[in-house]
Amino acid sequence: MEKQELQLEAIPKIDRISFDDFHKTYVKNQKPVVIKNFINEWDALTKWKLDYIKEVGGDKLVPLYDNREKINTSKKKFNEPHLHMKLGEYVDLLKKGPTPYRIFLYNLLKKVPQLQNDFSFPKMRLKFLKGLPMLFFGGENSKVFMHYDIDYANILHFHFDGKKRCILYPPSETKYLYKLPNALISHPGLDFNKPDFEKYPALKNAKGFVAELEHGEMLYMPEGYWHQMTYLTPGFSMSLRALPISKVNLSKAVYNVFVMRYFDNFMRKTLGERWKDFKEETALKRTNERVA
Repeated sequence: MEKQELQLEAIPKIDRISFDDFHKTYVKNQKPVVIKNFINEWDALTKWKLDYIKEVGGDKLVPLYDNREKINTSKKKFNEPHLHMKLGEYVDLLKKGPTPYRIFLYNLLKKVPQLQNDFSFPKMRLKFLKGLPMLFFGGENSKVFMHYDIDYANILHFHFDGKKRCILYPPSETKYLYKLPNALISHPGLDFNKPDFEKYPALKNAKGFVAELEHGEMLYMPEGYWHQMTYLTPGFSMSLRALPISKVNLSKAVYNVFVMRYFDNFMRKTLGERWKDFKEETALKRTNERVA
């Protein structure tokens, strides 16, 4: 029996593009792209390696997450880390070999202000959220759940010191991705590196994109795009976020932040594991019925 694969189209990679052409071709049309030489003028291009991060921020205590689903019970806070460690010790751990531990949405730039001198916000027609340039770190084979972002941001995702595989799906494919109700993630049992099409048959219909990012490359992720990341080697990334250009998506972001999130927190605290189980069972049933 022939092994089935995900329907993934390679994200185009280009060398350079003007800000106007980038906006006209990719932002307005909400199409992903990888730009190789977007940050040639940044000091980060030559400086931002794991050793440098250890040198300037190694004493900072950082939150770590592994490949388990984010803690989501009535006894734990949502997004509570699985472990804390000094950043320097974590970099050493990354270099020793594969580890599932990741740093997720950590504002190291605020903790180590000198890093802010190594990059600049592009002067393009996007309204950047300048207080939120977050860093993400991962070891070989560590991965991030398939999800989309609560604020429907346009994301410029820059990768440093390693290789990273990125799978993207446009919002149109949500119906095939086993989205949990009142959540921003797909079913936690899904493995997009080794998909189980018998248990998750709808996934065969989803049409997405894939790219491997290398040091210094920038991936543009349009607003509301699902994304799953796998670190092929130890490395880290930075995301610059901009407000959605679509009024519809902006309204969805407001709903997610001020309604959906609080409702989900209330139900999680009230029902605990029963709420989690209900969402996973509902996602499986609803999605599989679409392809039955």
